[in-house]
Amino acid sequence: MRYAVHAEWTKLRTLRSTAWLLLGLVAATVVVGVSVASAVDTSHCPTPARCFEDTTKDSLTGVRVGQIAVVLLAASMIGTEYGTGTIHTTLTAFPRRVLLLGGKASVLAGVVAAAGTVAVLGALWAGHAVLAANGFTPANGYPDPSVTDGATLRAVGGTVVYLVLVALLTFGVGAALRNTAGTTTVLLALLYIAPLLVQAVSDPDWHRRLDGITPMTAGPAVQTTRGLERLPIGPWPGMAVLGGYTATALLVGGVRFVRRDA
Repeated sequence: MRYAVHAEWTKLRTLRSTAWLLLGLVAATVVVGVSVASAVDTSHCPTPARCFEDTTKDSLTGVRVGQIAVVLLAASMIGTEYGTGTIHTTLTAFPRRVLLLGGKASVLAGVVAAAGTVAVLGALWAGHAVLAANGFTPANGYPDPSVTDGATLRAVGGTVVYLVLVALLTFGVGAALRNTAGTTTVLLALLYIAPLLVQAVSDPDWHRRLDGITPMTAGPAVQTTRGLERLPIGPWPGMAVLGGYTATALLVGGVRFVRRDA
């Protein structure tokens, strides 16, 4: 495994696209978060202390856009090698497919976790700076964020885990499809189109059930720090749902990768 991780890290860090995608993750997460925070103002509330705004969740909204960079990076981890034919060289040098797949997944998870941490902390700091300027101050009942606070720590740590799970979900689908464009299409549809289809369900009970099992709703539920009773699914059950998607994709992708010829 050590050799597999070293080889995959060498390949990933020497690709020019890797740095740009990770930079895109950080930039999109921070910029979108700041944009959302800028649109929230206590002047539109009955009183500044009665906005009941989830300022932490607002600041982390940009992850919904930044994750596109994660999907592109993860899809290319294995799809590019099949597209260029270099997978034959990789398998000749490292024929133990299970360890090879584990090495790729480990490197991907580590890189996304590192960049995701920078993105999430940057968005939290920048978003709250803007929100404070808009009246969300301790004097109005909105204390400064602290990652030692239980709800904030869950939102921050859970958001990083969310990004890692999205990366591994994409990687699993990529191992099964062996095509970068196809993998990207499937993931973007699952993340962005599935929630739109759920909105078309008129029955409120079924709408809530289906909303709670879509990855884009279930995973980001961990960002919520206020009004948890209004969520279609709780923060940790939501992460479990996304984890189930990821585990299934990795299992199916791993089996297909090991059993099929390159």
